[in-house]
Parts: sequence; structure tokens; C-alpha cells
Amino acid sequence: MNRSAANSQGQMGSLIISAMFVLAGVVTLYDTLSYTDRDSKVFPQTVAIILIICASVSFIMRFIKPTDEGGFGQGIWWRRVLLISTMVLTCIAMPYVGFLPAGVIAFAGGLIAAMHDRWSLSNILLYWGSGGFIMVLFYTLFKFVLHVPLP
Repeated sequence: MNRSAANSQGQMGSLIISAMFVLAGVVTLYDTLSYTDRDSKVFPQTVAIILIICASVSFIMRFIKPTDEGGFGQGIWWRRVLLISTMVLTCIAMPYVGFLPAGVIAFAGGLIAAMHDRWSLSNILLYWGSGGFIMVLFYTLFKFVLHVPLP
């Protein structure tokens, strides 16, 4: 093990973030103990368990085999900022505008952040058409098949 790799900022940051995600999973599992409806526990418990497992594996792997690389790697900073701010905006907007309009906000921000190729009319029609279809499909599944109350 390289001493500079074990003490690098990327190494420490990755270990701290992994530990924070394990803690978030444990807090979520603890929170689900207060849920009275058994059906409402299933999804958060499943996600929390997966989060704990994945973050623990990340922590252990990064601890066993440290690297000098930072956690972000190479990339364009504005895409990361756009994606995170879009997700926050979607969470804030969903109770006020509803599931589908908030989904459009999330999809638009994610698409713009992820699109590295040139925009063409066929790309726009394909991506927006398939995105709209998927959002309506999910809305229909949750609202009418699974009977999940949506905002």
C-alpha cells in the first residue's frame, strides 16, 4: 500500500462518504420501525438494506485498496451541478405541482446533464418521446395498478 494513496484527500473523502451512507441506511431502517402499515415499510427497508450493503462494500474496498484518485474523476462540473440541483428542485416541486410535472423537471435536467452528443431533431424526438412514454407508464403503474397515492 502506497502511503500517499492511503492519506490522499480522495481516499479520506470516499471513506467518509461511504460511512455517511451506511449511517443514512441505518437511520432509515430505524425510522421504519415506527411505521404502522406493514406495506409502507417494504420499499424503504429494501432500499436502506441495499444502501448499507453497497456503502459497506465501497468502504471496505476503498480501505483495503486505497488509490490516489479523487472521487469525482474527470468530467464537466456544470453537468454535476445541474443534475444535483435538478433533483433538489424536483423534490421541492413535487408536492406542489404533482408527480408528472416534477418528473418532467427531473427528466429534462438529467437529459441535459447526460447529453454529450450534438442535439439533432431525431435525438430530441427520440429522447423526449421515450422519456414522456416512460413517465406516463410509471404514473399509470403507480396510480392505477399499485394504487400508490401520488401528489
